[in-house]
Amino acid sequence: MNTETSISVTRTIDAPAKDIFEVLTLPARHHEFDGSGTVRAADDTERITKSGEKFVMNMNGEHMGGDYRTHNFVTAYDENKMIGWQPAPEGEDGSAPEGPLGWEWLYTLEAVDANTTDVTLTYSWDKVTDQELLKKVSFPLFSSEQLEESLNLLAAAVTNA
Repeated sequence: MNTETSISVTRTIDAPAKDIFEVLTLPARHHEFDGSGTVRAADDTERITKSGEKFVMNMNGEHMGGDYRTHNFVTAYDENKMIGWQPAPEGEDGSAPEGPLGWEWLYTLEAVDANTTDVTLTYSWDKVTDQELLKKVSFPLFSSEQLEESLNLLAAAVTNA
């Protein structure tokens, strides 16, 4: 039985932390650095400015039986240092979920110098407590290779900002 509940990958990006954070906090750009191929577009184009906010994404998910939307609850926000969110699929009737289901995407930025930043992406499912969901979904849904590709794409997105 797999007892791990998270995957983390780190990459050094040749850009200041503030430039990387600018890309990460704009949901309209999230499809540019999605290494899993599931993010299609954001419904929300406003910049994330604090924990507790929510943004909606349109997703392409064979693992979910086709296209769907997620409501992403911002769980971590420390300007130029950290941004994280927990998604929850929208109800079949289009209703918003009451709250996240327990998996989280967390980006941590650590400045190496003025123009270089170590970025760590952590995909965690340690807060998933719904036993039915745990039976239905085989975590992890995404691999470390997909997370590494996300960081590669993030580096390119920052360069093209």
